[in-house]
Amino acid sequence: MTTAPDALIITRRDVRRSMKPSDYLEAVEQAFRAAAAGKAFSPHPMHIPVPRGGFHAKGASISLNNDYVAVKINGNFPANPAEHGLPTIQGAIVLADGINGALLAILDSIEVTLRRTAAASALAAKLLARPDSTTLLICGCGEQGRAHVEAIREVLPIEHCLLWDLDHDRAGQLAVEMDCNVAMDLESAARSADVIAACTPAREPYLYPGIINPGTFIAAVGADNPDKSEISPRLMAAATVVTDITAQCSTMGDLHHAIEAGDMTEADVRAELAEVLVGAGMGRTSPEEIIIFDSTGIGLQDVAAAAAIYKRCIGDPAVQPVALSAP
Repeated sequence: MTTAPDALIITRRDVRRSMKPSDYLEAVEQAFRAAAAGKAFSPHPMHIPVPRGGFHAKGASISLNNDYVAVKINGNFPANPAEHGLPTIQGAIVLADGINGALLAILDSIEVTLRRTAAASALAAKLLARPDSTTLLICGCGEQGRAHVEAIREVLPIEHCLLWDLDHDRAGQLAVEMDCNVAMDLESAARSADVIAACTPAREPYLYPGIINPGTFIAAVGADNPDKSEISPRLMAAATVVTDITAQCSTMGDLHHAIEAGDMTEADVRAELAEVLVGAGMGRTSPEEIIIFDSTGIGLQDVAAAAAIYKRCIGDPAVQPVALSAP
């Protein structure tokens, strides 16, 4: 009888050492290409609400050079940084061999979630934003905002980066760290932006028609459960919408709210990102088009990133294997 391999316990520090923003971009692009080719499967996530936040479980399989399956369980508690000094998002990813089910690794999910989410936005910006976009507005200056600055700067010729947050001190601190400017007024900042990344836990929309210029690309990231909303239904209906997975966005993204308001249906979505990536769906058709990428975060991003991290950590003396399956 063959002995199962020892599993790797991969900490957030290990993850940070092993991957750069460009590595996540490559992993996420591989994930969406696999999805377009029918080599990945990502079922609908499970959401568990609790009074101060919630948990979600996302899973996926992917066939790359090997077959992998990953399941991620994340807690999302927006008040954590202010009230407890803890991250908003915490959790773990279990990575397994897709051929024989062997446990390969358990990874801290914080960095993976941040970076794979930002990488998906960067990939969408690369495909859907105007290629001459130079001004980026980040709404929400937590860790996800930081990751988006780094990721989008990798794919577009960004010269000016504006940061907006209800907490002006947090925006100011990130501005110093990332060489950006604080936007005190959201409306004027939105009107000046070529690209907007919406990364807040808002439960009421704050981006709406009238403050978004023609040609703007928006990555709508914050609405990762049915109660969150950043983009007004009227703006969704007025724009071209591309989703990560339409079926998921229609139940938990900003698309969900536009459908509930009667302003859109699933049929109004132009394409999923995987379709645009491989040329099976239409991307930008004119410089004046407003395009919204509704990003709810999907398990195939996690499994592709986790597999890339796992391969980098094999043989790393700082990452010790553990015989979790030992009798």
